[in-house]
Amino acid sequence: MDRKYSNVTSTGVEGRQVVESTITSIPIDRVLPGESPRLGGEDEQHVFRLAAAEGPLPPILVDQKTMRVVDGAHRLRAALLNGRRTIDVQFFDGSREDAFLRAVEANIEQGLPLTRADRIAAALRILKSHPEMSDRAVAKSTGIGTRAVATLRRSSGSVSESGSRIGRDGKVRPLSGAQGRLRVAEFIRQNPDASLRQVARAAGVSPATALDVRRRLARGEDPVPTSGGAGDCGKKNAKDAPATERPAPAGAPSKAALDKLMRDPSLRQNELGRRLLRLLKEHEMVAKELSDIAAWAPTHCIHMMVELSRHNSQVWDDFAQDLKQRSWAVKID
Repeated sequence: MDRKYSNVTSTGVEGRQVVESTITSIPIDRVLPGESPRLGGEDEQHVFRLAAAEGPLPPILVDQKTMRVVDGAHRLRAALLNGRRTIDVQFFDGSREDAFLRAVEANIEQGLPLTRADRIAAALRILKSHPEMSDRAVAKSTGIGTRAVATLRRSSGSVSESGSRIGRDGKVRPLSGAQGRLRVAEFIRQNPDASLRQVARAAGVSPATALDVRRRLARGEDPVPTSGGAGDCGKKNAKDAPATERPAPAGAPSKAALDKLMRDPSLRQNELGRRLLRLLKEHEMVAKELSDIAAWAPTHCIHMMVELSRHNSQVWDDFAQDLKQRSWAVKID
């Protein structure tokens, strides 16, 4: 007999729905072992902990076509250990490679954390099976840094045949920024008095790109750089140009969240906590100035500023991953 819960859906690559909206109780002997992203296999101690847990465990994720486990191998073994004849499942509908991607994402979101070796191996496989995914999207799915994913992509030779990549927000963006620069040039020709922010917003590029195109047009140059030159901050050439125009990051913590942290006694009464609060406060103040700085930055220095900015963002991303791993330690598979 089917047991229906509140609707739960998941969106896979290219935005297609891959999980049904009902949770069904089926005979446990119908479920087959699946392909796990864990290089070392299942953790016996974790199976015993789940078997001893009070109350029902969350449903496992099962491939609807093959009946193999996508996520929940530990929960399946715990149910078998307890002599269960049925188990709650949620069905997955997708390809084998999409199933592996979903399995990695499920283990990153909750449950027993994957080791770094597990995550790196998973990222390499996902880059080969889903080359259209952006570095940030793969990083989010596997729980490793964006720069690490970019390095793995170069070493694996993963190339998107479509000439574009799908970001974390599901939007498709070209690998080349040439189209955005051409839009800027056309908008400036039609609206010569428009501000940089207006140009950037209309063309869907950053203010820095809009400024660079405006300067190139003023010098009678092509809006799309084809060769590099030298400047005070070092050489800049075509390969240094950004691979894609990216929107401003979404989901940043609100001011209310920061204010709440600033009032938290456990942070204010601890030296490390006070240091963290100072860093967060300084980051909020600096963020307000970065847009203007990006529009002003000398073009011959931009590529070095980009590298430093990405390094600094990676530091915060690694910090966030460390915090997430601490929270995973107390969650079940």
